[in-house]
Amino acid sequence: MTLRLVMMGTGEFALPAFLALCDSPHEVVGLFTQPDRSGRGHHSHPHPMKDAALVRNVPVFQPENVNTQEFLDSLRWLNADLCVVAAYGQILKRELLDIPKLGAVNIHASLLPKYRGAAPIHHAIKAGETETGITIFQIEPRLDAGPILLMERSPIGPEETSGEVHDRLAKRAAPLILQVVEQLERGTATPVSQPKVAPSLAPKMHKSSGTIDWTLSAKQIHDHIRAMSPWPRAFTWIRHGDEEPKRLLVYKSGVLEQASKHAPGCVVRADDDHLSVQTGEGLLELLEVQPEGKRVMNIADFLHGHHLTPGDAFATPS
Repeated sequence: MTLRLVMMGTGEFALPAFLALCDSPHEVVGLFTQPDRSGRGHHSHPHPMKDAALVRNVPVFQPENVNTQEFLDSLRWLNADLCVVAAYGQILKRELLDIPKLGAVNIHASLLPKYRGAAPIHHAIKAGETETGITIFQIEPRLDAGPILLMERSPIGPEETSGEVHDRLAKRAAPLILQVVEQLERGTATPVSQPKVAPSLAPKMHKSSGTIDWTLSAKQIHDHIRAMSPWPRAFTWIRHGDEEPKRLLVYKSGVLEQASKHAPGCVVRADDDHLSVQTGEGLLELLEVQPEGKRVMNIADFLHGHHLTPGDAFATPS
């Protein structure tokens, strides 16, 4: 039996799954995605999900609120058997979930019940996790709490960033969702309740989430920098003498075994191609940075233009 599918997704994470469903024997009868957004200069941001749907003649719906009667009626009109959700960004209410004959399933980038929420990859890397994965589950009105249909584990490399893990899991989600759709079609799916343990939450990231707290250990800050890449990007401020603090984005770092008696945030070494900073525990070496209003540069180029000395401080302006 061929299923009529509706996809609900917006970000790049959802795109490989959407393309796989479009290329499957099933019929994708509609895409629900977030409205177009304009940035500075009123230029529209790229919308890869919408573009992919239009190329494939899939009807596109872009509600500000998918739970309004107008869009519930649109979903009924599509007569979908199943709704597939990934990185959509809206809460689905019970009335909507009851419309498709087989309900709705969600593709989530964590090992549920760990990291329920909008930013599971960021929070997993920030917490120093060495493993994550894909969970596909039946959607219930509670946040990411429905029964699990499929789970696949995946390691997190010690230097991997959120962007790298995101792209890898997005590609892996495509064949996994096809497997779940086939099981639902055949009636062989076996939902399993999530473990009854306290879930960890992964709320949405904001620009301020990138702030580096130098009182944390070097390992924790290194994981924070990886987690904030490519967005919202880890940042700190340079204090040099009596000058006003200047914002500095940090792209890459390394953990050093050495220790010093300096306060957290103080520069311990700044010469040639080495810039090490005292943390709450251990030293952090900065490897790639972007000064305010400048290009991304390696630390040697940065030090040629910024004459830091031991005792200068990285900190958050009070």
